[in-house]
Order: sequence, then C-alpha cells, then structure tokens
Amino acid sequence: MINTVRNLWRLFVIARTLARYDALFLLERLSVTWPLTLTAKMLARRKEEGRPGQRLAGALRELGPTFIKLGQALSTRADLIGDQVAADLAELQDKLEPFDSAEAKRIIEEEFGESIEVLYASFDEKPVAAASIAQVHFAVTNEGREVAVKILRPGIEQKFERDISLFYWLAELIDFTQPSLRRLKLVEAVRTFEESVTMEMDLRFEAAAAAELADNFAGDPTFRVPEIDWQRTSQRVMTQERVMGIPVDEREALIAAGHDLDSIMVKAAESFFNQVFRDGFFHADLHPGNLFVDAEGNLVAVDFGIMGRVDEATRRHLGEMLLGFLTGDYRRVARVHFDAGWVPADQNIDLFTQACRSIGQPILGRELHEISIGRLLGQLFQVTETFEMETQPQLLLLQKSMLVAEGIGRILNPRINMWQLAQPLIEQWMRDNLGPEARMRETMGNVLLSLERLPKLLADTENVAGLMSHKGVRLHPDSVKALTRERRRSLTPNWLPWVLVAVLLALVVLR
Repeated sequence: MINTVRNLWRLFVIARTLARYDALFLLERLSVTWPLTLTAKMLARRKEEGRPGQRLAGALRELGPTFIKLGQALSTRADLIGDQVAADLAELQDKLEPFDSAEAKRIIEEEFGESIEVLYASFDEKPVAAASIAQVHFAVTNEGREVAVKILRPGIEQKFERDISLFYWLAELIDFTQPSLRRLKLVEAVRTFEESVTMEMDLRFEAAAAAELADNFAGDPTFRVPEIDWQRTSQRVMTQERVMGIPVDEREALIAAGHDLDSIMVKAAESFFNQVFRDGFFHADLHPGNLFVDAEGNLVAVDFGIMGRVDEATRRHLGEMLLGFLTGDYRRVARVHFDAGWVPADQNIDLFTQACRSIGQPILGRELHEISIGRLLGQLFQVTETFEMETQPQLLLLQKSMLVAEGIGRILNPRINMWQLAQPLIEQWMRDNLGPEARMRETMGNVLLSLERLPKLLADTENVAGLMSHKGVRLHPDSVKALTRERRRSLTPNWLPWVLVAVLLALVVLR
C-alpha cells in the first residue's frame, strides 16, 4: 500500500511536469490515469511552445537522467508515438550539468584505492562531456598515454532504481486494465530498458563491449575502436585511449582537412553492415557525436554503453525481408514474418502481403538516393497492430540505428544512398546466408545437433526406466531394451543416413 501511494505521488509529479510542457498526450492515452492528468492540467502552467515531440523532450530533460534515457528509448517506438514525435525524441541530447571535479577525483581514488597522482600524470579538471549517466575528463597516464576517463555520476544507481520501480508498476497496471495493449509487451519493454541502463551503469560492461567490437574489426583499419586501459577501469570508472579526429557530421571541416566524403560514406556503410549482418553485434547509439574521422580518413567510434545484438536466425529473416522489399516480392516479405513467428499463424497472409505492398511501394518507388530502409521498417511496425504482431525489441533498436546511419550518409552526400554503396557486401552476404549452400549448411547443422542430443535422450529413456523400477514399477529387461530401441528409432528416422550422404555429396560439389 505504501509503495502504491509513493508511485501515485511520483506519477502525479511527472504528470504535472508534462502538463507544464503541454506534453500530457502519452498519459492521456491511458484511461486509467485520467484523474491524475486532469488534476495536473488544472494545477500546471504551460511554459513551452513547439511541436509535441519537442515539448515532450523538454519535459523529460527536466525530469532527470532516467527520463532522458526513457525518451531515447521511446524514439525507437514510432509505432506508439508517431514518426514526428519519435524524430524529435531522437534528437534529445543526453547532456546535463557536470558534477564537481573534486567528486570525480574522489570516485576514482575510491575505486582504485590510490591517489589520482599515482594513477594519472595529469588530470584535466574541466569535463569535456557530461551526460545523464557519466561525465568524461581528459588525462595523461604516468606512461605518457593520452586518455579519456569516464566517471559514473554519484547517486545515479539509486535514482534509476526508484524510477524503474515506477515504470514496472505502471506497465503492470496498464497490462491489467487495458488488455488491448498487451501485444506491446510493456513489462518486457521496461525489463529491456532496465537491462540496457543497468549495463550502462557498470562501466566494465561498456569496456567489454568496446573490446568485443574491436575484436570484430581486428585487421580492418577503416573502422576503429579506442583501446581500453583495463588497469584503470572499474565499475564506476573507465579509461580508454583518447580519440583525435573530426566529428563525422562536420562536413566543411572534413573537406578542409582534405578528406574524401564519399570514401568516408563507403566506410560508414560497410562498417554498419558488417556490425549488423556479419557479427550480429552493433553500436546502437552511433550518432554523429559518437563517430569521428581520424587523420587517415578512417572512422573511430566512442561511447559503447548502448549496444544491440541480432541472432543468426533473425539476421537471415531480416535479410529475406529486405531482399523481398527491394525486389518487390511482397509475398516473400509476408512469409518471412509468419515463418519467424512475428505475426501469429492465424492471421491472413494475403492481407498481410497487401499491407507490406502498401508500405513498400511508396518508399521504394522513389529515387534510389531517397530510399530509407530505416523509414521502411518504421512504417512496417506501425501497421502491425492490425495483425497482432508482437513487439520485437531487437528490430526496433536496429531500425533506430539504421535511421541514424542514413542520417550520417545524407550529411556526407545527400545524392547517394549508403545501402547502394554497401551493395557488394549485401550481395555477398545474401549468397553466403540465403543461397543453396547456406541452406545446406543449416540442414547439416540441424542434423548434427540432433545426433549430438541422441546419447543424452537415450540415457534419459534408461533413467526413466530405472526411476519406474525404483518406484515399484518393475519392467522386464527386455521391455527396457525395447523401450530404448523404440526411442532410438523415433530419434533416428530411416531417411537420416540418406540425408547425411546427400549433404556430404552436396558440400563436396559446392566446394
């Protein structure tokens, strides 16, 4: 009861802030909150003008760090808030007033048990960036390396824990009172949001993400990740190589430095494609402030707090879907959604095919440089409510990342489509992952997996027989053998040897 009262009061404070910015439209859609929204409207004075998304961004900024992160998460949900609001929230800057440098030094010394002078030869007291989770200072190590030191905000964990508790309570309340919204999986969405921010609040996880991304691009000089200083990295402090370069959106500065913008665009397209489709692990917050061009014209990324993963099956489904759109095969697009389980099997595939065409034709009918794959995915997610398609968080994050990548491409050269530049990679990936050889490998993998499981399943059968005997159910030894033989026959169909022969022959021919 006490927790409910606390959450109601906190929700009222939020509603009042939203009302002051004339941004109550999100809460007003939830019938269960109408007493709070009505009261908040009566008590608040409006203070902002602008588009709804801009007003909402202002309110979230005032509400603090967790709500800034919430706004960034909502920017991926055009299906909930509309294209324009989502676009405005995508520009929500994760910037706050810096905390005192003396506090930053105290945190560093507390984390490592040594004075700041032992850890760094020099430490710049003025932060170069201050965000909702952490702030960054430049420093020089005692070995003479220039580094950037990221320090977690003091007390951020407690503030986040309080707010996330409210989000869970509200999501469960909506689930209980509004069954029509359950397809949105709000509780699961809050859980995903919690996991994402929790990872951001342990800087060792961010350092590990940077190291994994660096490993994926080892030997590729066109996309680089700053080296982590693990000896000066902990839960609340991360030290990494200092990046020297020009932000990727500073077009005039890049031209003045003699860089080839089209070459940079090719590198950006290829690196993004490789992250998503080759590795299934991508930087999900690669806005221009997190991507630099070094002196050699190569890309250097920073800030690895928000990363996305796409498993192999989803990558193949996504590849099939994009190929279907690009070739105008809308039936193939629809079939992918049903095969992946994204759209329930009881829905009408013909109607869903028609819906896919209604999305693809207006976008793909444009000039090539005007085509936006990110926008296409966003439009697709908006029509899914009709077909009871459940939310796919990994695709929403990917869609947002695609829009950001396309935005960078348009800054560098608005006349060229970045996916066109990545076409050789796309075609090779399609051959490797969607062609006959790939399907044969997948079949072989499934067969081998079944064979690996066979001994355990046979052992389980014998264990069941032993358990029955222990319980007083006596089985004749011949019955146990018969049961095992039957289990073996059920797990090893009579066509399996021929499949193995066919697969091996096919692999020999394809090689």
